Amino acid sequence: MDSPYSVRLRQVIDEFNLEIIRAGEKMEKQVLTTADVNRPGLQLAGFFDYFDPKRLQVIGKVETTYLEGMSPAQRSESFERLLSWDIPALVISRGMEPFPECLAMAEKYDKTVLRTKDTTSEFMSTVIASLRGYLAPRITRHGVLVEVYGEGILILGESGVGKSETAIELVKRGHRLIADDAVEIKKVTSRSLVGTAPELIRHYIELRGIGVIDVRRLFGMSAIKPSQQIDLVINLEQWRDGAIYDRLGLENLYTTILDIKVPSLTVPVKPGRNLAVIIEVAAMNNRHKKLGFNAAQEFTQQINRHFDQTLSAEKEGK
Repeated sequence: MDSPYSVRLRQVIDEFNLEIIRAGEKMEKQVLTTADVNRPGLQLAGFFDYFDPKRLQVIGKVETTYLEGMSPAQRSESFERLLSWDIPALVISRGMEPFPECLAMAEKYDKTVLRTKDTTSEFMSTVIASLRGYLAPRITRHGVLVEVYGEGILILGESGVGKSETAIELVKRGHRLIADDAVEIKKVTSRSLVGTAPELIRHYIELRGIGVIDVRRLFGMSAIKPSQQIDLVINLEQWRDGAIYDRLGLENLYTTILDIKVPSLTVPVKPGRNLAVIIEVAAMNNRHKKLGFNAAQEFTQQINRHFDQTLSAEKEGK
């Protein structure tokens, strides 16, 4: 499926250290708009139903072995059928030599031919994962993203509630900052979100009364991280007298971002509460829940067993 976003072919070439065997005239301006990659075995055999020419085309050992069984004239015809389409590039895996007929048709139709030393499956899996990151649906949320004990915590709340101050306290306690003020969130798979910071404000935090600080320079490289999967959303809000806040944690609440439900908590803020410690405990508790341990459920079951035993003892005593 095409994405409203795109990535330049040159960026993929540089990222995967692809060898340029032949550069098409449009190579530097060529963009990719789909994360799918195609092995054109059926197309080399002449079947082009449902063929998507916007995909990178990858020739591996299977396709090469099939082509070796053809005569030069047949190979020329196969490559002409494939390369006459407006494909972004043809990639040859395993460092194999391209067929002369392939280069001749690439020259005729001005197509880019690349080569990788990776196996076909290895190259396809890594390039698809990379393209999904580049082309993923995304939004920007006002908030702070930190990594706490390996958990990605997205802190949301109104301006001035203390998000940045909490992030600095967490950094001082050995955790890592991903983004402050604006968090770019990408839907990299159907079940996971990854957050990062806009390039312009990356590594910076604004603290009222102090101004903007560079976390990377002030606390070192260990205090930052370029991106992080979002595992938990914590909403900070000013404490409201009379409001009912969850005391046990039995109810599972979620925040929906890009059609993905992420576990969420609401933490009331008032003087004297150590938000950094609360978020640390929330991160550890969220990790425990993912491992199958739920303290709230265990506590409730323990209370229920206690009442059941008490009632049983009373009945026996009558």
